[in-house]
Amino acid sequence: MSKFDAIIVGSGINSLVCAAVMAKRGKKVCVLERNAVLGGCIRTEALTTPGYLHDTMSTAHPLFVTSPGYAELKDALHGAGLDYANNATPTGVLLPDGRSLILGTSREENVRAMNALAAGDGDAYREGVGFVEQNAELIFALLGNELWSSQIGKMMLGRVWKQGAHETVGFFAPAMQSARAWLDTRFKSELTKALLAPWVLHTGLGPESPMSALMAQVISFTLEAVGLPLVKGGNYRTVEAFKQVIEAGGGEFHVNADIAEILIKDGKAHGVRAADGREWMAKNVICNVTPTQLYGRLIPQSASPEPIRRQAAEYRYGKGNMQIHLALSAPPQWADAKLKDVIYLHLTSGLDGISRAVNEAERGLLPAEGTICVCQPTALDPSRAPDGGAVLWVQLPECPRVVRGDALGEIAVPADGTWTEGLRESYADRIVERLAKYIPNLKQSIVGRAVNSPADLEGMNMNLVGGDPYSGECSIDQYMFWRPLRGVKDHATPVKNLFHIGASTHPGPGLSGASGFHVANALAKK
Repeated sequence: MSKFDAIIVGSGINSLVCAAVMAKRGKKVCVLERNAVLGGCIRTEALTTPGYLHDTMSTAHPLFVTSPGYAELKDALHGAGLDYANNATPTGVLLPDGRSLILGTSREENVRAMNALAAGDGDAYREGVGFVEQNAELIFALLGNELWSSQIGKMMLGRVWKQGAHETVGFFAPAMQSARAWLDTRFKSELTKALLAPWVLHTGLGPESPMSALMAQVISFTLEAVGLPLVKGGNYRTVEAFKQVIEAGGGEFHVNADIAEILIKDGKAHGVRAADGREWMAKNVICNVTPTQLYGRLIPQSASPEPIRRQAAEYRYGKGNMQIHLALSAPPQWADAKLKDVIYLHLTSGLDGISRAVNEAERGLLPAEGTICVCQPTALDPSRAPDGGAVLWVQLPECPRVVRGDALGEIAVPADGTWTEGLRESYADRIVERLAKYIPNLKQSIVGRAVNSPADLEGMNMNLVGGDPYSGECSIDQYMFWRPLRGVKDHATPVKNLFHIGASTHPGPGLSGASGFHVANALAKK
């Protein structure tokens, strides 16, 4: 007999949203995590010096607070202790020559600042985010709903009925545009281009990728609307709140449960078996894993068609990521004082610099001047450091998964391309040196440092293959209708009662929890 309505393999944001929605609607769920701690990419740890708390991997929640899962669960989550800190300066950019620009939550202020740099740039920005507003129903339906559904079909037919086929199809030309095409065509100021371009990296794309212009516009729209909310006390408070909500609804959690096989009988999933032999039975099994794991390890070969297994084996992963965590005895004193309260600050030489770093990382090189993303949590949440102290969360989104060389020719790399401790620390040294040029008190303030290479990230979460934080390249052939694989639809699998969620599935990466919500929404109706 099945004890649970659903077993959920993995405990990341999609799993938590899925479990909480089902539990709230009266379903019995069980969440199984292979690691000793819950949360997937949501961790807060004392990585450096006592008294300092660092979000080890993910940190900000703009996608979650705009998601359908949050809309349904927010009262319960906040009742369980979830609380956000935010401000009006979510992001900014700093160029090597010291010039900077901040994107705030005021559309008019953003337009004014960009027009002051170059006449017409602010108007082009207004038009770009206006494209998102004008097409919001279509854009957010495609990015946030099950694509192979009657809802999407009806919406598309309704749009054709109202606007005509030509205008409807015409939407996809600018929607497929690269960020470079949009920025170089519509903007004059290199500083404005540099402000907007780095955000495509946070969607797993590069400036030359199809759809990267739309992603930059959607993110700008979102940042203006909700800022960059950080969880007070650290991102792991999210997991604690979800756990409380799920357990209150009768759900269970088990850690150190490394699932080795999905149990299938008569073409239907009915449970899972762990590597240590333990078994859990349920009416449905939901896996928050990569396609490589699902079809190459968990589903018996006889239970999935050979074309699907081949597609899964050919699934590609994107660039690696590195995290540098700094504990400081004093807040960073930026040479440009107005940057002290910016939540996410990108240090880059601009659009061309980002393109170059992406290309170098994809060719296996340590970038000569990779983009540096600096989050300043203690500017919003002083509780993460002792009185007078601060933490910096530093992300390097352009790292090779396998290292073939150093673009500057300064750092020796292992012959086998692995991320060793020495390589990791040497590359982190380069980044800290770059940061110190703009934060005069940085080096003297560092009282602790922890670095996680792409290999370290994969070691913490096996979904981050090669340190890819997006669990799969987000190229057009692995996105939208074709994510995770062209041979499956939405979150279904060839096995009945077995569902696939997570960053490898539509709508892709980010802390939205959308894939978990949609599967929960479907199963909770049964």
